[in-house]
Amino acid sequence: MPISLLFGVHAHQPVGNFPAVIDDAHARSYGMFLRVMENYPEFRFSVHFSGWLLDYLLERFPDDMDRLAAMTRRGQVEWFGSGDCEPVLAAIPHRDRISQIATLSDKIERHFGVRPKGAWLTERVWESAVVPSLVDTGIEYVAVDDYHFLCAGEDAERLDSFYTTEEDGRRLDLFPISEAARYRLPFAPAHETVAWLEEQASQGRRASIYFDDIEKFGIWPETYNWVFERGWLRQFVEGVLASPLIRTQSFADYHASQPTQGIVYLPTTSYIEMNEWTLPGPRAAEYHALIESEKSAGRFEAHKPFLRGGIWRNFMSRYPEANWMHKRMLEVSARYAALPAAQRTPAMQEHLHRAQANDAYWHGLFGGLYLPHLRRAVWNNLLALDALLPAPITEPPETRDIDADGHAELSLRGNELLAIVRMDGDAALVELSSLTLAHNFGDTLRRHDEGYHARLHAAPADATPTEGIASAHDRIAFLHEITPDDVVPDARPRGIAIDTLITADGTRHAVDRYQTGNAPGHFVASGESWRVEKTYAIDKEALTIRYRVSGGRLETRLNLAMPSCDGYGGRYVLADGSVPGGFGQTLDAATPQLTLEDTELGGALHIAVTASGDFITPAPTFHGQPHRTVSQSEAGFEKVMQAACIDLSWPAVPPSSNADIVLTLRAQAHPCTLGSVEFSPLT
Repeated sequence: MPISLLFGVHAHQPVGNFPAVIDDAHARSYGMFLRVMENYPEFRFSVHFSGWLLDYLLERFPDDMDRLAAMTRRGQVEWFGSGDCEPVLAAIPHRDRISQIATLSDKIERHFGVRPKGAWLTERVWESAVVPSLVDTGIEYVAVDDYHFLCAGEDAERLDSFYTTEEDGRRLDLFPISEAARYRLPFAPAHETVAWLEEQASQGRRASIYFDDIEKFGIWPETYNWVFERGWLRQFVEGVLASPLIRTQSFADYHASQPTQGIVYLPTTSYIEMNEWTLPGPRAAEYHALIESEKSAGRFEAHKPFLRGGIWRNFMSRYPEANWMHKRMLEVSARYAALPAAQRTPAMQEHLHRAQANDAYWHGLFGGLYLPHLRRAVWNNLLALDALLPAPITEPPETRDIDADGHAELSLRGNELLAIVRMDGDAALVELSSLTLAHNFGDTLRRHDEGYHARLHAAPADATPTEGIASAHDRIAFLHEITPDDVVPDARPRGIAIDTLITADGTRHAVDRYQTGNAPGHFVASGESWRVEKTYAIDKEALTIRYRVSGGRLETRLNLAMPSCDGYGGRYVLADGSVPGGFGQTLDAATPQLTLEDTELGGALHIAVTASGDFITPAPTFHGQPHRTVSQSEAGFEKVMQAACIDLSWPAVPPSSNADIVLTLRAQAHPCTLGSVEFSPLT
């Protein structure tokens, strides 16, 4: 009997990705793939395009989308659904899963005339809680890794067809994606891959199930030349069609013609590489070493189901920045859901869906937590929705533990600004958001200890096989020069108003033991012969941070996320209108006022300072430098600017005296005036 090849590809671009990147992806992968495949109408395959990407391609590349529609009409292409903006379904509420899945299914039906029966699970993250949401939106089956089944104790030899699971009485069928196929296509030579499929057929296997990123066909390093210029895809398709031992089928046709293998209950997991990425740096290194040891001993395949790392949700406990963004998204989702249905609009729902896009919430070889423009897209949509919803009552200022980290947060809300102070020892801003600009100036990322940093100092190994090309998982490449100092983890958060006091003997004291004072927003810290008081207040459009200092020299650090990062659109402007440089450069200036202009933001952030006291001058010293992190991607190791890191410092104040310092931060929601700043310091 011929083996059924169930062949599927998944296409996705993160919400907020640069148009040039998407255009290049289409030129090197999506469009090329479709143009090859339309020449082989007998080769049936499945596709999943995330809804946000699909909207972009329909607008920018209608000819190729017409080509895809024609292949759909002739029965060559089967569509898979999912959440419209590619959320991890397990990480969002049931109500939002329903709207996300239904939105994409409606979109596919509207443009391509079919309604999906199958669904792609983002990053193959499986939790049984998603079953009711999938079934209630008309989904009959999903594809997940064969690794999921192995972890449930299933026999690898039986993973050649679908199984059935259930949750709360709702049944869903599960196709096991072959890891062996994922690692062969398209990296092994086409004739070898076809021969491997024929060998599977000779062993009596019913189906070979492949569903993976289409970006492996043209976008991953070396793959454009291999897949298209050297003809791998054409050779593979022709080899499959010429083989009497292989037939292509849609998942739908196979599903309709075959019985289930039986009932299965899968554990919470994702693909095996993800299990390592979710672990904190030291644990990830230990896990990786264990895996390599098992491979060297020849035991890995036998023990693989029992060598599990973390789960996808661990990214929320591993990265406080991801957790904050996620919990704020859940908060805004709940406020949206509380609106009467008649008051909800399509624009509100679109903002919510985009704020749930998975990419910015996690990090591994892929995942975009380290990419500021992807986090910014989440915050843009989250805050745009926030601004459209009725404002929560914040008088007196609301205090609660939003992110479940054991510390309450104080929320201060004006007409245009939202400032949230984490009431831990640092008493710093975890968020400073302009509702008008839909931008969070606190959206930065500290330097984390990553397990893969150990590979920075390893000699690059030749990972290229004797035939074929190397997978991105096996490559070590460098996009920037990286030193050991670049990967030293941050000891303190990268918040706004992180304070340090330098006493007369030169000792630096991290002011990280603030206690709540006698009023909301008031904090007090003290040590031997020194004291710092800190008070936050907000009016309609400005935030003030007031300090009273004695017994030392105060420094405070503002980590400010600016959209231009180290690009050409961002620059510092002093009180006299002069421009000392851009955000990617260093800044040293004594000035009572600093403006951060940003063309990508379409506005500016003004910082004004006043001070009083016998031993202090009104103008602080501003020292600015770019804050960068080191991360890996499929292209290699890279340094990414996360924030403009600005340190403000004042002269020392004796223990017997007090100095009062006031910082005022104000966002300006209109295009910057180049060469001059129309802003007067507040007093």
